[in-house]
Amino acid sequence: MAPLRILCIHGYRQNAGSFREKTGALRKLLKKSVELVFMDAPLNVQSPVSCDDKETSLVPVVEADARGWWFSDTVARSFSAQQQCEVSLGLDQSVTAVRDIVRTQGPFDGILGFSQGAAFVAMLCSLQEQNLEPDFNFRFVMLVAGFRSACSEHERFYKSILHIPSLHVFGQDDRVIPDHMSKDLLALFKDPHILTHPGGHFVPAASAHRQTYKDFLKSFQ
Repeated sequence: MAPLRILCIHGYRQNAGSFREKTGALRKLLKKSVELVFMDAPLNVQSPVSCDDKETSLVPVVEADARGWWFSDTVARSFSAQQQCEVSLGLDQSVTAVRDIVRTQGPFDGILGFSQGAAFVAMLCSLQEQNLEPDFNFRFVMLVAGFRSACSEHERFYKSILHIPSLHVFGQDDRVIPDHMSKDLLALFKDPHILTHPGGHFVPAASAHRQTYKDFLKSFQ
């Protein structure tokens, strides 16, 4: 049986390589049944502030080749999940980048996103269900520390319930994306599957989580 192929969308201030490293435990957990394919966001992030995969902003962190999927502050070219904004910058470039990798490295059975990447993936699912991206044919979605964009320009992605099977993963002690933000995203999906953990802002992959991941994925194999 061929492994499921899942496209992986990293968080803000990460890149394909760093996200691959941080999901090593998940890759090991699912290595017999899943192939994870990682891609870079097209937007370069410059300013040395806290990293998306860090629990605190007390110590500025610059990750080499930091990237993002859109900017909520179009002047500073920066992003905050809780920043209210009217318009964003860079989202179209990111959609194009995903379209290109689907065409060149697809097909993919599913798509996984983390933090800003998870919020972006929810938008991609909306585009797919509206038949606005004919190249997208994801059968399932996995959203880790996801949230609804606070940019009013993105409200168009939240108009209709999405029917794609979804697994939502979030930490009860997440200080970057508080769990209530991830819970707000649940209403966008029909019959969402949920995996909560007591930790913070990371992709959980302990043995206790193995069965939840496998139960969700088995119907697509």
